[in-house]
Order: sequence, then structure tokens, then C-alpha cells
Amino acid sequence: MSKKVFIETLGCAMNIRDSEHILAELRAKEGYEIASSAEEADLILINTCSVRERPVSKLFSELGAFNLTKKEGAKIGVCGCTATHLGAAIFRRAPFVDFVLGARNVSRVSEALNTQKAVFTDAAYDESEFAFADYRGSRYQALINISIGCDKQCAYCIVPHARGKEISIPSRLILNEARRAAESGAVEIVLLGQNVNSYGARFSGENETIDFSSLLERVAEIDGIRRIRFQSPHPLHIDERFLEVFARIDKVCKHLHLPLQSGSNRVLRAMKRGYTRERFLEIANRAREVPKSTISTDIIVGFPGETDEDFEETLEVMRVARFEQVFAFRFSPRPMTAAAKMENQVEPEIAAARLAILQNLYKSHLKEAARSQIGKVFECFLEAASGGEGLYARAHNFFALKVACDQATIRDRAGSFAPIKAIAANNGALIGEFA
Repeated sequence: MSKKVFIETLGCAMNIRDSEHILAELRAKEGYEIASSAEEADLILINTCSVRERPVSKLFSELGAFNLTKKEGAKIGVCGCTATHLGAAIFRRAPFVDFVLGARNVSRVSEALNTQKAVFTDAAYDESEFAFADYRGSRYQALINISIGCDKQCAYCIVPHARGKEISIPSRLILNEARRAAESGAVEIVLLGQNVNSYGARFSGENETIDFSSLLERVAEIDGIRRIRFQSPHPLHIDERFLEVFARIDKVCKHLHLPLQSGSNRVLRAMKRGYTRERFLEIANRAREVPKSTISTDIIVGFPGETDEDFEETLEVMRVARFEQVFAFRFSPRPMTAAAKMENQVEPEIAAARLAILQNLYKSHLKEAARSQIGKVFECFLEAASGGEGLYARAHNFFALKVACDQATIRDRAGSFAPIKAIAANNGALIGEFA
């Protein structure tokens, strides 16, 4: 009987892609098949996130649960960002774990599996030119890493410590991966990087040096690909060339994820973000000039030293920018970051109250944005909705519509494109029908 592996992924799209790489390597080199549950698996993996404290706490609760329910002889491995920054300390809290594999060491999963109590957590390890085996969780969408690591030193962020210095993956590997994905049926490419639009800043060895805008142009030339998305760009690297490519190339989805983090210049300086609120709004205004474009953002409330006035400035930027999607979080002090050691830490109760105010403002904006779409027709990519109830239609500008239909229609239309008309809005959610 074949061996089976189960993997639980916590965190961002890059973690999802890392999990796909891990599964691909285990299938190709170790003969594993993918298990549908941890209970039937011979190998259980948790691919971790360390951006906030909650996923780290979840790691150890999940490990304990897996250890109680795993079948006899099954191994457990911890992978990802938390694996990098905790390393062998994971064994002390969970001695039943068999190996620890850092976020920068994904290509070494076979070696880790076959090494007793392996701890591979070198954040300087360079796998930018490693050709991973092919595996994708979606038939229609391909996640493609275009860089690893991060050179920024944002005061709140642990990622540079977990993923090391930024290195761009050679364009030939990226384009070959995109072509293979298109040949196997993928219609949407999602380019991934910690700061995706700083692509080309550093390569290993002798590789062609190109920038992110040029890479977008080349990916767009691949037959079969109908949509290109990317996440996440940094406002510091948004330039005229990028804005021109974003507007001109039809395959590039007209959705820009633009992390704000704070609307206060004083807080932005303390965060070491490298831009001002004025520059951020200038970029957002330029993006809004592109027809039907949408903007999403990330915001942290309760950063050390944030005053009521600073928070109000963040709300003011929200009122001006009118984001279609906001991912907002309370500040979470992370080890090895400057912000964790700062004075004037904001009381959790104050941060929670500010987060509630911000989220309520966002909900009001979202309701207005959804209502304004009623009557419009979108060219949408259709997927089966979770639970098998109807279709989930994603527009080119990232608006999502729920389409009620029977199981036969789901089978026939999932994985295809169709014009969908927005007919109603339920709070911030759009309801659609075939146009």
C-alpha cells in the first residue's frame, strides 16, 4: 500500500504554494499520495505562519491533537515560518515531532524526512534556482513564487527573520512553470512574493535581470492564460512603468492590493514603511484611473505609540481611498522585531476598540460598494462554491458574486468563464445570475 501525507497550511498564499511544493517533492521522491485526513496519514505536516501570535499558538494545539489521533507509526513534521524562528525549541514543547523544516528549506523535505530529529532552518539557504516537481491544488489557478525572502525591515514584521534576504527566482523558471500550468489547464496565474513588485532586485548566479513590469508582460504572452494576479506589492515600489503595464495589459486583473498599515505619517516612520500617506493616496488615485479597478489593503491598529489622532488619520485615509477590501488586525508583538521592544505599547482594550471602529467603517464602505455594482455585468471565472451550493463567480477586478444553480450546472460550468449580472447585494456580498 502507498504511503499517505496530510498537510495543514496556516497563513498566506506563499505558505499555500510552499505546501504544494512539499507535496510535489514527497510524491516525486518518496512515493507519497495525498491523504484526505490526518487519521489515515503516514506523515502529518503543519506548514506554519508566524506573522501574528495566534497562528503560533494554534500550531501547538494542533500538534497535540494530531499526536492523539494519528495512526501508529505516523510521523509529524513542522514546516514554515514558525519552524524557522523556533527551530529545535519545537521539540521541547512537542517532543513527539519528528522533524522541523524552515520556510527557506522547502526543497530539503525528503532529507528532513529521512534524518532523525532533523532541524533544517537556515534562513540563508538559497533554493531560488531549485526546480520543484509539479503539483497544484487547483486545476484552474496556478500559484507561482517569483521571489523568496524580504529585504525590508518593517518594525513589526518577523518575515525577514523567517524567510531571509530577498532573492528573485530566475525568469526562465517562472515562465516555464507558467507554461506548464497553462498546458495542464490553468487559466489564472498568481505571482507571489513578499514584495512582489521589487522582483529583479537580486538574483543568484548569472541570470537575466528583468523587473516586475517586464515579467508581467512576458507572462501575459503565454497562450492559454486569461488572467494574471499578483500579491503583494509594496507601495514603495509602485512606479510609472508598473502603473502603465497594470492599465494596458488586459490579462492583468484590475485589482491592486496596496498595504497601507497606517494612515499616520508619524506611525509609518516608526514602522519603517518608507512612504507617506500622501504618496500612498497618490498611488491609489492613479490606480483608480484604470477603468473598473479595485483596491484592497492591510491595516494594523494599536502599533506602539499610536494615539487617538494617529488612528483618526488612518480612518481619514480609509474615507478617502474607499477600499473594496480591508484586512485589519491588532498589532501583535513578534520576537526579533523592533516594535516588540518599543515603549508606549497600546493597551489591548484600546487596540480592540479601535479595530472595531475601523471594521465598522469598512463594512459601511463595503455595503455602498456592493450596492453600486447592482445591474452591472462582469466577465467571471466560475468555481463551485464551498459546500457545493451554487457557483462562486470572481470578476476581473476581484468582486465576487454568488450564483444559485443546480448541481448539473455546477458540474457543467465550474472552471469556465461567463458573463454574470449583479442582481442584489446582501450587506457586502453580491448575488449574481447568468447574463
